[in-house]
Amino acid sequence: MEELTELKRQMTQQRPDRWDKLPDIPLYMDQVVSYLSRQMIPVGDGDALTSAMINNYIKDGLVERANGKKYGQEHLAYLTAITALKQVMSVREMKVLTTVGRELRTPERQYEYFCQYLDQAMEDAAERLDENTSAEDLPKLVLDLALRGYAYSLACHRALSVLAQHTGREDLLKKKR
Repeated sequence: MEELTELKRQMTQQRPDRWDKLPDIPLYMDQVVSYLSRQMIPVGDGDALTSAMINNYIKDGLVERANGKKYGQEHLAYLTAITALKQVMSVREMKVLTTVGRELRTPERQYEYFCQYLDQAMEDAAERLDENTSAEDLPKLVLDLALRGYAYSLACHRALSVLAQHTGREDLLKKKR
């Protein structure tokens, strides 16, 4: 199927910019939104980050405040990761991951890990796509991918709970009252 061939190509070739390729001059919000829309393969309509979403991530402590009205490499790195992670994690869950990450690694190193694990995940998922899948077998492929997504999501959420417990960050997973 042509569509699966194109998706597989994107998943094996299209990646967000590495740290050293992120813009080294600060960007204004509208430039950030435009830049981020090109960083990741879109999942569907409406999954791109908006300026309102970015402002909420800043309020929630996922991303540092802008320097004046300009956003640098660190902002772009975190926002690129959030673009992917928001598909499978809540803001509270991302907060645990970013908080612990900040305590253990520099933003540049965290972003390197993100890119490394994203590469592997995209390659693994692309391997599941068979360009010769018939229309008849498409439901099987969708079911296989959905159940793998469920299994990985389950493992992710449980491992995140363990991470929060082991680092004393359980408070970040609790709902605000």
